[in-house]
Amino acid sequence: MRLYLVPSPIGNLGDITYRAVEVLRQADVILCEDTRTSSVLMRHYNIQKPLTPYHQHNEHKILPHLIEQLQAGKTFALITDAGTPGISDPGFLLVRECIKNKIPVECLPGATAFVPALVQSGIPSNRFVFEGFLPLKKGRQTMLKALAGEDRTIILYESPHRLVKTLHELAATLGADRQAAVCRELTKIYEETNINTLTALAAYYEAHPPKGEIVIVVAPRT
Repeated sequence: MRLYLVPSPIGNLGDITYRAVEVLRQADVILCEDTRTSSVLMRHYNIQKPLTPYHQHNEHKILPHLIEQLQAGKTFALITDAGTPGISDPGFLLVRECIKNKIPVECLPGATAFVPALVQSGIPSNRFVFEGFLPLKKGRQTMLKALAGEDRTIILYESPHRLVKTLHELAATLGADRQAAVCRELTKIYEETNINTLTALAAYYEAHPPKGEIVIVVAPRT
């Protein structure tokens, strides 16, 4: 009886630990966001275990059943499409319920996108705040205003089609000349880290529409 949280590669399939592969092979069931995406990883490492969908649209509904299975002695491994479960991905609700029911929970160390983005940006990494995705509508301006008073490095996730809008909003709120980095497609063939002012980055991506997964790292207020 145990829940393992297993980080999965954010791009390069080689970025998984030996222990993570072993845990996945020994688990009774692997919970995953998208079985089609996770099947690629399973085939790559010859892992043959049942895959059960667990994502933001069904996590509340199936939570009682998962707890029952764990209490019956099952061992579950939770993975996401990319990165560490619970970091801007499903996982929190299940972990909280396991703790409530005294079910052991263990999170393996491993891949998450914001750490390499922060370290390779050259922006101070001694103190930082990770905000994940900004609210799409309600609360967005409130969050931006709160970040304006932040004196630590700020890390955000963003989608390609919202990147330019977000960069413009950050420039208007934090200052047009604030240094930042846009890290895109980390660990993949077309990996890119673009470091400049928020205004210059917004202009660049207006002219060069981006693709792929994106991390924004914004320098602290000076």
